[in-house]
Amino acid sequence: MSKEKNEEKGISVFFSSIGHFITKNWRFILAFFLTFVVATAIVWYDANTTETLASFAIEEYEVGQVADKTIYATKSLPEDMQYPVAIEKGEKVIRKGFPITEEEYFKLQKMADSPLYVDYRAFCDKVLYLILVAVLWIVLFNPVLLRRKVEVKEVILECVLFVLVFFATSFGMKNAIFQNPFTLPIIIPSVFYALLVAIIFGQTSALFFSFLLSLGVLGASSFQIVPALYTLALCVSAARIVMKIERRIDMVFASIMQAVLSIVFIIFFKVMFNSDFNDAVFVFPALAFNSFLSGILVLGFLTPLESIMNTASVFRLMDLSDQNAPVLRKLLLTASGTHQHCMMVAQLAENACKEIGANALLARVGAYYHDIGKMEHPEYFTENNIDTANKHTDLNPSLSVSVIKSHIKLGVEKAHQLRLPQQIIDIIAEHHGNSVISYFYMKAKEKDENVSPEDYSYPGNPPASKESAVVMLADVCEAACKSLEKPTAQRLEKFIQELINAKIESGQLDNSALTFGELTKIRDTFVRILAAYYHGRIKYQNQRDPDATGDTENGDKSFTSEKDKSLSSEVRGK
Repeated sequence: MSKEKNEEKGISVFFSSIGHFITKNWRFILAFFLTFVVATAIVWYDANTTETLASFAIEEYEVGQVADKTIYATKSLPEDMQYPVAIEKGEKVIRKGFPITEEEYFKLQKMADSPLYVDYRAFCDKVLYLILVAVLWIVLFNPVLLRRKVEVKEVILECVLFVLVFFATSFGMKNAIFQNPFTLPIIIPSVFYALLVAIIFGQTSALFFSFLLSLGVLGASSFQIVPALYTLALCVSAARIVMKIERRIDMVFASIMQAVLSIVFIIFFKVMFNSDFNDAVFVFPALAFNSFLSGILVLGFLTPLESIMNTASVFRLMDLSDQNAPVLRKLLLTASGTHQHCMMVAQLAENACKEIGANALLARVGAYYHDIGKMEHPEYFTENNIDTANKHTDLNPSLSVSVIKSHIKLGVEKAHQLRLPQQIIDIIAEHHGNSVISYFYMKAKEKDENVSPEDYSYPGNPPASKESAVVMLADVCEAACKSLEKPTAQRLEKFIQELINAKIESGQLDNSALTFGELTKIRDTFVRILAAYYHGRIKYQNQRDPDATGDTENGDKSFTSEKDKSLSSEVRGK
C-alpha cells in the first residue's frame, strides 16, 4: 500500500513540476511553438510546390533512362490544358528495369506538378529536423550558457528573424537564378539579422543565433552545405566585428569590412568545393552589396528597436554615458560628493571588467547611475557632508538605516521613470545585495543585543551578473579606502582583499559567476588605480598650513619676494 502511495506521490510531484515549469515559462514556450508552427507551414507549402513524387525528385528521371523502381499512381488525375493525358489510380507509370518512354515521363511530370502529390517523406524529414533545431535552441539559450537571464523579448525577436531567413531560403530555392548554392546566399539577409542581435543582445547571443541561422538555411535549402557554411561564417564574422564599434559611424566601416569578407568567403568555398568562377561577375558584387546594405540598414532599424525593446546596446549605453544627461547633471548639482563617488566607481568597474572580459561599457554606465537614489536625501550620506554636521548623529539607528536603505528603492523607481535598460536597473538594485549595514547594526547592537541583522540589511538580491558584482566591489572598495590611513599600494592590496573576502563569506558573489582568478584580477586593477589616485605629492618650498595664523603685512616673512607670492597663489589654486 505504501509503495502505491509513493508511486502516486511521485507522479503527482512530476506533473506538479511540469505545471510549474509551464506556468513560469509559458511565454517562451508560446514563442517557440508559434515559430515551429510557422516554419512547419513553410515546409508544407514547399513540399506542395516542389516537383517531387514518391519521395524522389523529377530531375532524377529522364527519357530513355532505365527505371530503378516501379512507381504506381496513388490518385487518379484527369486531363487538363497543360497535360492532356489522364492517369488512373493504381496505374504503373514506370516499371523497374524498363526504359522510360516520353509518354511515361510526361505522366511523371504531371504527377510532380499536381498538388495532390505531396512528398510526405521530405516533409516529415524537415519537421523532425525543425524539432531538433528547436531542442538545440532551448539548450543554447539558457542562463547557464549565456551567463545571464534570457528575456522574452530577445527570444521573440530571434524567432521572428529565424522564420524570415527560413522563408527567404525556402522560396529562393524556387527561383532558377538562386537554385545554385553559390547564388542562394544573395537573397538571405543573415548578416542584417546577426548584426541586430549582436548589437542589441551581445556577442554570445549573436554567436549562438548565427549557428541556429545556418542550421535553418541548411534545412530550408534541402540540406545544401555551401549556403549553410557561408551563412555561418558571415554571421560569426559580423558578430565579432560589431563588438569593436563604439560610434554609429563605425557601422559604415563595419559594413565595408563585411562586404570584403563576403567575397573572401565565397571565393574560399568555390575553391573548396571545386566550383567554377563563371558567375563571379554576378555573384561577387551581389553578395558584397547584400553585406554592405545590411550594415547600413541596421542603423535605421536599430533606433526604433532599442526604444521598443529597451535594451542595453552599445549605442544606447554610449548615449546614457553622456555626462550632460539631465539626471547626471542633477546628481552633480544636488549631491556632488555622490557624483564624484560614482565617477570613481565607474573608472574602477570599467577597468576591472576589461581585465576579466566582461561588458566594460555596461559596468561603467551602471556605476554612473547606481546611486541616483541618493538625490532625494543627499544630506544623509557622508560623501555629501563636507562642511556640515553628520545628520545621523541625533537619529536612532533604525531610522538612519531606513533612510540609507531607501536609496536603493528610490534609485530603481527613478530608473524605471527614465526607462533605463533592465541591466542598468539590475545593477542599481543589486549593488549592495542583501548585505548588512554594519555601522548602524553595531550601533543598534550596543543598545539591544537581540537586534535582528535582517532589519539592518539592504533589501536587494546579490548580484546575478559579473558586471553587477564588479560594480558592488568597486563601490565598497572606493568608499572604504577613503578612510584608510597612509594608503600605500601594499596597504591597499591587503585592505581590498579583506573587503572582497567579506563579500565572498557573506554570499554576495555566489550568483555572479566570478571565479577566484577573476577576483584576483579585479583586486589588482583596483589596487593599481587607487594607488595612483592616492599617491603622495612633493611639498612646495614655503608651503604653509592653510589653518595656520599669520599676517604677511605685519612682519610675516614667509613671502618676501614676488616669486614667493606667485608660488603662494599656485599652491592655493591647487
